[in-house]
Amino acid sequence: MGQSHPSEEHPPPSTAADLTVDGTGLLCVTLLLRLRKRIDGAPPGTLVHVMATDPAAPLDLPAWCHMTGHTYLGPVPGEQPVYALRLTAGARSTRSDAPWHPVDDHSEIYVGHGE
Repeated sequence: MGQSHPSEEHPPPSTAADLTVDGTGLLCVTLLLRLRKRIDGAPPGTLVHVMATDPAAPLDLPAWCHMTGHTYLGPVPGEQPVYALRLTAGARSTRSDAPWHPVDDHSEIYVGHGE
């Protein structure tokens, strides 16, 4: 007997991506900066596949999703390391220069001129 899987809310990560971010060869901070830039303006519900070779990606991507409010769906079956996430409405934005810092945490960098 087969089991049914609730695919309405969280479809399997192998579903075709709406958006793919290639982070091959990038360290996670750079990968997250690229991811942040690529998803900017994408609508909630967008399925994103992230190609990542950094060994920290399986830890950093779920943590970043938890922090921002996006849904981490897990690894996508295949030969190269790809991870899936779904963008959510009301997710917290992160700083353009620091993906681990939300923009609303009052830690924006202000560049001043010397006096």
